[in-house]
Amino acid sequence: MSCVTHPLEIHLRDLGKPLVESWAREFAGVASVTTSCGDIFSTKPGFIHAGDPVDVKADAIVSPANSFGFMDGGIDAVYTYQFGEGLQRRLQELISTEFGGELPVGMAVIVPTMHNDIPWCISAPTMRVPQNVAETVNAYLAFRAALRAVVAHNANGQSQIKRVLCPGLGTAVGQMPVARCARQMRAAWDSVFAPKAAMPRSVRAAADDEIELLR
Repeated sequence: MSCVTHPLEIHLRDLGKPLVESWAREFAGVASVTTSCGDIFSTKPGFIHAGDPVDVKADAIVSPANSFGFMDGGIDAVYTYQFGEGLQRRLQELISTEFGGELPVGMAVIVPTMHNDIPWCISAPTMRVPQNVAETVNAYLAFRAALRAVVAHNANGQSQIKRVLCPGLGTAVGQMPVARCARQMRAAWDSVFAPKAAMPRSVRAAADDEIELLR
């Protein structure tokens, strides 16, 4: 199998071994995408404190958020614990100003964390509000939006995001099966970095693609 590379490095990390194994299968042959199992910020065993060093460094981290920017539940609460409550405030101010108070699934924004080890947070909602998203393509939509946001950010001449850290999308509160999440995330990567075509040939072709994402 040929090895696919890209200047943007993606590191997929999650506490769940089955998800990490699914990622490894889906992204086999993509050298710029790596996987590991463990706490999103630390390789330290046991309880992680907010003041502990961030071992898993990146330029940006993906937040599998809700559409209203609340970061007080799930892995977003872990981000708030590490980066402080100002992150939610900055995110919600941006959502209020630029999106009328609601960031739909399929869109993403990038906000500063004010943390040197991971300077940026990519908020990419996987759900409008906390709910089961197992039978949706929301992991695909969220990851695609996150990747496109990074590409746009880098194209605007801002401080470059070269390495992105990302957890599972929709696999906790959203209850999406891990194999489905991994398959959707690979499809999103392909859509951004290895597209077969700019648009589906027809609505039927688009529907067939969605059926495949839900397999």
